[in-house]
Amino acid sequence: MSVRLVKAPIEIAFSELETDKEAYLREYQQLSESDEDPINQWLKLARAKGDTSDTDPVLLNLMVELYRKVDNLEKFLKNEEPKRVSLTHEVAIESIGFEHFKLSEAVLQEGVEYYGRVAMPVHPKRDVGIFFTALDSSLAKITKMHERDEREWSAYLTARERVLIREAKEGRE
Repeated sequence: MSVRLVKAPIEIAFSELETDKEAYLREYQQLSESDEDPINQWLKLARAKGDTSDTDPVLLNLMVELYRKVDNLEKFLKNEEPKRVSLTHEVAIESIGFEHFKLSEAVLQEGVEYYGRVAMPVHPKRDVGIFFTALDSSLAKITKMHERDEREWSAYLTARERVLIREAKEGRE
């Protein structure tokens, strides 16, 4: 089986799905689009009502991000951390594809299902919950990911491809 992968410097924390399937499903749902922070809920409601029609969308998004940063600073100062389930492994992802990824270490068991949390290096930075099955000791196939996360994963993959193409062109010149 041929899988096209692109080098990508991201991290994943994961555990076997059978370890605590219910807790992993709950966290997966919390990380989803439906359980977003209050500012996003407010923004969606304001957009639905048409209250943002006279506002510059880029400026509005920047203001929302500033609000999030202030909110995160406040949480940091109060020593509040987001509640995340404990995962047994933390490994670097070497390369990614649209439906696959390859770990830098051979720590998977072929055929075993896993739940993982990826810290996506996109704007805004956030954790993405994924379910995957090991195809071999380091290659995995993503079996479940939220729709918005799939779009961001694909956009990140495309951006990485562009960077690598640009670097290859610069190397030839």
